[in-house]
Amino acid sequence: MKRTDELTERLSRRSFLKMLGVGGAAALAACAGKKSTEAAQDEYKNQVEPPKGKMTFRTNPTTGDKVSLLGYGMMRLPMIEGTEEFDQEMINRQIDYALEHGVNYIDTSPVYCRGLSERCTGIALKAQNRLPRDKYFVATKLSNFDPRFQSAEGAKKMYYDSMSELQVDYIDYYLLHAIGGSMDEFNRRYVDNGIMDFLMEERKAGRVRNLGFSFHGRQDVFDEVIAMHDKYHWDFVQIELNWLDWNYANEINGGNVDASYLYAELQKKGIPAVIMEPLLGGRLAKVPGYVANELKQRDPEKSIASWAFRYAGTPEGVLTVLSGMTFMEHLKDNLLTYCPLQPLSQEEQEFLDTKIAHQMMEEETIPCNACQYCMPCPYGIDIPTIFTHYNTLKIEGRLPQDAGDPQYRENRRRYLISLDRVVPRERQPDHCIQCGRCIHEKHCPQQINIPKELERISLLIEELKRVN
Repeated sequence: MKRTDELTERLSRRSFLKMLGVGGAAALAACAGKKSTEAAQDEYKNQVEPPKGKMTFRTNPTTGDKVSLLGYGMMRLPMIEGTEEFDQEMINRQIDYALEHGVNYIDTSPVYCRGLSERCTGIALKAQNRLPRDKYFVATKLSNFDPRFQSAEGAKKMYYDSMSELQVDYIDYYLLHAIGGSMDEFNRRYVDNGIMDFLMEERKAGRVRNLGFSFHGRQDVFDEVIAMHDKYHWDFVQIELNWLDWNYANEINGGNVDASYLYAELQKKGIPAVIMEPLLGGRLAKVPGYVANELKQRDPEKSIASWAFRYAGTPEGVLTVLSGMTFMEHLKDNLLTYCPLQPLSQEEQEFLDTKIAHQMMEEETIPCNACQYCMPCPYGIDIPTIFTHYNTLKIEGRLPQDAGDPQYRENRRRYLISLDRVVPRERQPDHCIQCGRCIHEKHCPQQINIPKELERISLLIEELKRVN
């Protein structure tokens, strides 16, 4: 996971200023002429440290909850360098820092981070003593993709295990996880086994405070489940919304639905939206140079990621925007965006919806969000890192494509060497045997034909290795 994060996240403004240090502050003072080094250092500190007490909040119309516009997604947790262990100490520090700056919505799932996300989240929340339990909201999911958890007994076990791992006696926001494949699947996972009736009783008893679902998939399924609002009274719905998916989700992947449609349908029903993937797994923070230049020209002081977070947070029907903040600099940059939010102007929104989104669509990358749902591969293939590596070089214009290109040999060399650095040989795509488990037994939210894409990249690598 750490390798994927390193590829998807480039040097942020926070990291750059941190590198400047005292010497950089002195240089800023010299340029300013009249300012002392001390004043420049103070200015630097104020520039990179998010303010406290400035978080933008939204009110849940169903329950009156005052929810921070920035939500902490516990999908991509930091790891101890050189190990496969999650860095619980750093997780504790970052959760504590987030709560201190107004973040009060924490989102997890039984299947995130190799099944350890809820445990890490529970430990982190228990470790901080700053806020009483009723001052923050815990969200988790009934992630019963595995048939073992689709019986009434199996689903209830997952529900009770979540409370145990999170060390809570009620869940503020509980989701049916990743609705959208088919109505047969929805009924099998939640209706035929009596789980919807059970969860409605749990809500009535107060052990579930808000009941909703997250959506990836077909429009007809979304429409049918939303139509159940009169029966189930959905308190919220989690959707993927960003400046690329707003109008192009269906074009990127024919199985997905444009965010503009999903959001409008929720507005009609008065259902608040929780937003996931505002950065599309980091792809909207790592944009082509010409796109980055246009964004920087408009606001040189803001990070590329901040545009995506402003976009996701601007609609009034959005309750909170989730971010998988692996490192402290991600957290601080997002806090700077939402403490407080400066909503996009109509002109800025149109600029992203049309010009910038259109430019990104021309890149034709693999729509992988590095969510890790396809992992672990039984044959050890590092699927998300392979796709992220390919996308990174594609976006940067350094993917070797035409042998007649003057840069072909250099790009070929760079591709092969960098792939070996981020993905061990035994985990590269040529080891895929096309078993299909990653699409048949796992749940890819973007509905990528993973074996097909791995085969395509494997053939590319084989061709590059044959070139003298």
